[in-house]
Amino acid sequence: MTGGKSTLQAVMPQDAQGWRLDRALAIAIPTLSRERLKALISSGQVSTESGGLARDPAMKVVPGARFTVVVPDPAPAHNEAQDIPLVIAYEDEHLIVVDKPAGLVVHPAAGNFDGTLVNALLHHCRGTLSGIGGVERPGIVHRIDKDTSGLMVAAKTDPAHVGLAAQFAKHSIDRRYKAIVAGLPRPAEGTVDAPLARSSANRKKIAIVEDGRGKRAVTHYSTISRLRGAAMVECRLETGRTHQVRVHMASLGHPLLGDPVYGRTRPEHRELLNRLNFKRQALHAARLGFIHPVTSAPLCFESEIPPDMCELFSELTN
Repeated sequence: MTGGKSTLQAVMPQDAQGWRLDRALAIAIPTLSRERLKALISSGQVSTESGGLARDPAMKVVPGARFTVVVPDPAPAHNEAQDIPLVIAYEDEHLIVVDKPAGLVVHPAAGNFDGTLVNALLHHCRGTLSGIGGVERPGIVHRIDKDTSGLMVAAKTDPAHVGLAAQFAKHSIDRRYKAIVAGLPRPAEGTVDAPLARSSANRKKIAIVEDGRGKRAVTHYSTISRLRGAAMVECRLETGRTHQVRVHMASLGHPLLGDPVYGRTRPEHRELLNRLNFKRQALHAARLGFIHPVTSAPLCFESEIPPDMCELFSELTN
């Protein structure tokens, strides 16, 4: 490594006759994603054995051909690394699974420029992030609402980011939430298949819309426990849309207890929520399962519901 750059040598695989350069390089250099390699090729960072630049990602290669790839050091993230305590469910050189507490915003945005999960991961993973898309940052492939607790996975390398994103796109991730909802769902289990989009009446809210306007959203729910005027349900996400569980359960007439946006607190729960100072939606990402994007090992993690939801659950069983 010299002058803030890494120089990598790549030899085209023996079966690469006629392959695109970006495809062949992705096989020869598995630590870089194909999209990252496309960008390096187009920016003049890849040269042939004779010293000429290879600027076309679609150029055809021959087996045994040698290329030099110059990889600039990842640019520092604009976000500040902050020493925020994290509960780590799993971590290796490729990815990290975090058990996020309620109240922690995932990504910096207007109104929350610091104190987020990204700021915490930049500190925790300092020196181990390889540069997602050329920037030293964790690869956030899914999010959990600020006031929802539970399991989240983030990538530490380009290949892990690409592999996880592909699984989320295919809806092959096992994501299960536990929620405390108002009323007793009837039937006790079922499926909500209703597309979601930004509400035309309130852009801060998500709403069920007609087919063709929003994105398909599917939630499978089942009742775990019958409570006093409420129920503990498990929601398995076939898709993962913003506010999906909250909107879908509310559409059934069973909004999440404590939900300030999609629920109207029933009189029989108002005093209890105030006494417990429970001011968030009662929702916890309790299970997360996926295939490791690099090793192909099946991984599955479970998280117990946090103390505030346990206390609410306990009060509703008495």
